[in-house]
Order: sequence, then structure tokens, then C-alpha cells
Amino acid sequence: MLFKFLSIACISLATLALSSPITAQPKLLIAQSNRFELDNLLLKGKQYVEQQDYDNALKTYQRAAQLDRANHQIYSGIGYVQTLRKNYSAATEAYQQAISLAPENPKLYYALGYSLGKAGKNLKAAQAYSRAIALGPENLQNHLGLGVVLLRAEEYDRAIAAYNRILTIAPDNLQAYQILSQLLIEQQRYPEAIAVLETAVKQQPYQADFQVRLATVLLNQGNIAAGLKVLKQAQKIDSQNHFIYLQAGNILYQQGKLNEAVKEYQQAARLSSDSAAIEGTGKVYLAQKNYYRAIVEFRRLIEIDPNNPIGHLNLGIALEAVNRTSEAIVALDRALELYQGVGNTQEADKISLLIEEINDE
Repeated sequence: MLFKFLSIACISLATLALSSPITAQPKLLIAQSNRFELDNLLLKGKQYVEQQDYDNALKTYQRAAQLDRANHQIYSGIGYVQTLRKNYSAATEAYQQAISLAPENPKLYYALGYSLGKAGKNLKAAQAYSRAIALGPENLQNHLGLGVVLLRAEEYDRAIAAYNRILTIAPDNLQAYQILSQLLIEQQRYPEAIAVLETAVKQQPYQADFQVRLATVLLNQGNIAAGLKVLKQAQKIDSQNHFIYLQAGNILYQQGKLNEAVKEYQQAARLSSDSAAIEGTGKVYLAQKNYYRAIVEFRRLIEIDPNNPIGHLNLGIALEAVNRTSEAIVALDRALELYQGVGNTQEADKISLLIEEINDE
């Protein structure tokens, strides 16, 4: 009896030993097949993206997601494709799914912030970028993304703080200096703007744009001498920039330094057919009572900008000064018409009074 029991037990063990590999083999083959198919789908998806075939890329990644719903890279791929298709709401959903699978990945929060920002959800985008910064504080792109969406959301104080942080990470970042200085100027935080621009000039000594901005702020603050000095430095760096000469001409004209002002205006006009430079030159000649040269400049101005009321007004004044009254009246009438056309009644009334005075003489 004992022998019979042992025989049955041995047969059972042998059967189990033989059957286990046979039943496990199909599962292993299925897993390997799925892994192979998944890898193939991911490769095809990448190829479709490179070929800009976004529809097939999306279908391929969605098929991959059916095989592996716990792979955050697949959902990140879907989000990327949806971003390329400018379907930002769908991209947002995909990146949120990816984040649920990999909540400590700063790149996913950056991508989420980008898609939210593009969808116009700037404050939610700021939250995503802030999380990306918390996870990857040294990544400059995270900070730049936050600054952009805060600007769009008109969260100016927070945006200023963001760009100040950017400059602590990347003190030579040209874009940050440009945006931060402009933002501070627009917020009328002039001392801070001056400090930022002075640093920018030191960091980027060959960027004349920063010097022009610095000069403009200094001038607006009434620091004429310092502003003019900075403009002169800018001229040495960018001698072909007509705007720098125009700015210098305006300052010198306001100071009554007419001979110096006209040189700046003329150089600006040589570099560009900018109507403002020609107008400035004409105004200097008018102030110097050099009426014939003023007439020439204001006629040039009208040729370039026929609807410029200042050109017609000053031309009329210069013509009247040399007793060419009929021509002066024509020019003044045109200036009057232009001012009335834009609803500037104050200037229109002044010209009407001037025309009456000329006619009464």
C-alpha cells in the first residue's frame, strides 16, 4: 500500500514538473511579443514625428498606450504630438496623465506649463512652471517659462521677481535684461530700471540697445548730462544706428544747443530717411531763423509723410517768415485740416487763430 502511494506521488510530481514550463511558456511569449510591439510602436511614433506626420504619430502612441498604461513616456509623447498639432487642451490632458505616473519629473511640469500657457491658462501654467522650478531649480528654461506666463497674466510684481531670479542664475542672459528693464520702465520703477540697465551695460558692453534705454530713463528722470554721455558711448558702439543720433539731437535741441543738435539730426537723416530726423533738422533751422533751409527740410518731410500736420504747420510758419503768404496759407490750411481730422481741436484752434492773424495783416 505504501509503495502504491509513493508511486502515485512520484507520478504527480513528475507531471507537475513537466507541465509547469509548458503552461508558463505562452505567457512569457506574449509578454515578449508585447514588449517587442511596444518598442516598435515607440520607434515608429518617433519616426512619424520626425516626418511631421502628426496624425499617424498620435495613432501610434495611442496604440502604445493600450499596451502599457503605466508608461509616462508614452503619454509625454502624446502630449508632444498634440502640442505640435496646436491642440493644447489635449496636450494638457496627456501631460497631466504623464505626471500622475511620474510626479517628480520636472520636464513634464515644464511641458504642462507650456501647453497651459498656449491654451491661455496663464496662472495654471505659472503653477506648473513653479513646480518644475521646485524640482529643477537650476534649469533656466523653467524660470523663463514662468516669467513669460506671469507677464501674460499681468502679474507684474511676480514677473519682476521671476526675471530677477533668472539673472541670479544666468547673469549674462540678454533676454532677461531686455524684458526686466522694459517691465520696470513700464511700471515706472525707474531707480530699479537704471540699476538693471547699468548692470546690463557692464555685462553686454557692445549692446547699444541697453545704453539707449539707460539714456532714455536718465533723461526722463531729468539727468540730462548723464543721459547724453551714455548716448555718446552708444554712438561709438553702433555708429550706424540713426535712432541714437536722433535721441541726441532731441536732447541738444531741448537744451538750446542748436548747432550741435542739427549735426545729430543730419547724421540721423543720412543713416535713415526717418521723418523725425528731417523734422528735427527743420525745427533747428526754424529756431535759428534760417527760414529758407527750414522750408527745404519741411518740404522734404511732407514728401515722405504727406499727412504729417507738423510738417505743414512749420512749413507755413517758415513761408510766412519770408513773406510768401499765399503759400503759407495753403500749408497752414492743410495742417488745420489734418488736425481736425484726428480730432485735435486744441492745435486746430491755434492754427485757425494764426491764419486769421496773417489774413488781417
